[in-house]
Amino acid sequence: MNRFPAMIAFMTAFLTLYGLLHFYFYRKAVNAFHPGPWGHVVIILVLSFLLLSPIILHLIEGNDTLVFNTVLAHISYFWMGILFLAFSIYLLIDVYQVVISVSSRIFSPVLLNYMPQARMTFFAVILIIAAINIYGRFEAGYIIVERIGLKTSKLPPGVDMLRVVLIADTHFSAVNGLGPARKITGIIENLKPDLLVSSGDLFDRGIRNEEEIQRLFAGIKAPYGKYAVPGNHEFISGIKESTEFTENAGFRMLRNEVVDVAGFINIAAVDDPSGKTFGGSQDAAEHEVVEKFAPDHLNIFLKHQPRIEKGSIGKFDIQLSGHTHKGQIFPFTVVVSLFYKYTDGFFDLGNGSCLYVSRGTGTWGPPIRFLALPEITVIEFIR
Repeated sequence: MNRFPAMIAFMTAFLTLYGLLHFYFYRKAVNAFHPGPWGHVVIILVLSFLLLSPIILHLIEGNDTLVFNTVLAHISYFWMGILFLAFSIYLLIDVYQVVISVSSRIFSPVLLNYMPQARMTFFAVILIIAAINIYGRFEAGYIIVERIGLKTSKLPPGVDMLRVVLIADTHFSAVNGLGPARKITGIIENLKPDLLVSSGDLFDRGIRNEEEIQRLFAGIKAPYGKYAVPGNHEFISGIKESTEFTENAGFRMLRNEVVDVAGFINIAAVDDPSGKTFGGSQDAAEHEVVEKFAPDHLNIFLKHQPRIEKGSIGKFDIQLSGHTHKGQIFPFTVVVSLFYKYTDGFFDLGNGSCLYVSRGTGTWGPPIRFLALPEITVIEFIR
């Protein structure tokens, strides 16, 4: 599929859904303040700018307006988080109001006294959102090291343990720049990985401090190498640019292939399905890739989205995925769980295969997390 029509279809769907959220917020603001004609105009203009800001950002990214890009990115993505939280909180309030309204008709009109006033409710919602954003910035920077130990008989003599470090969804961009990169690479270096892997979405459009970030990752020592698989954002941002960034950062980008490492490890990866939509995907079925695993090797499968093909179970020892961010901002966790059976954590798939889904190391969109701590994962294969 040609990338331009795909992008138009994506933007249309995005603007439709995002526009409905803005209209919902507009109705709540109007009901709270009852503005005059000019007040309506101001609210509509501001909300229209905020609605279109992600599109404007997408169009100007890559130009030499770095400061404006950064400011607009922060405004656009912070507002995205505010709007989603406002919708979620107001949805609960709407349900409460419906319950009170129905109950007042069935039991007693006195129950209407417990109906919150629109203006007071609006201010309360804004205060709750402000508190979540302040905490969310802290949570986004509080990277947890998750550790998993797996016993295996596939380590050769002289190798008693293999330490694999997994990062996922760092989303280096106009919002996530050099500061997060320093923190992430510092943690990785302290973990002393034998093998470093990225399960996708390392890179996003509008990235700041690109060369400095690349140098930080290129400086990490991993005796068995550094490998990455493209996620959906690598394809959305342009697979050529994403691959260049990834390889300059010291990773080998794996595209529907299996590589032998040190004679006892196989690492395989498959392109994210978004590559077929946004262009750049290399045609290869998953079963054709995993069939190349050697049964006597330690088989590590990199796949951005945590979806499992039954025919692949038993072919790999572990599949490492990300993509879900565990929703990143609760209650979006609930929405994510409707689309993905495996949203985060470790899963034994049976027949010698297991899956680990990272909550993600960075953030996409709003640079906050709420009840979904970021992580760097250590998988230790022990004899």
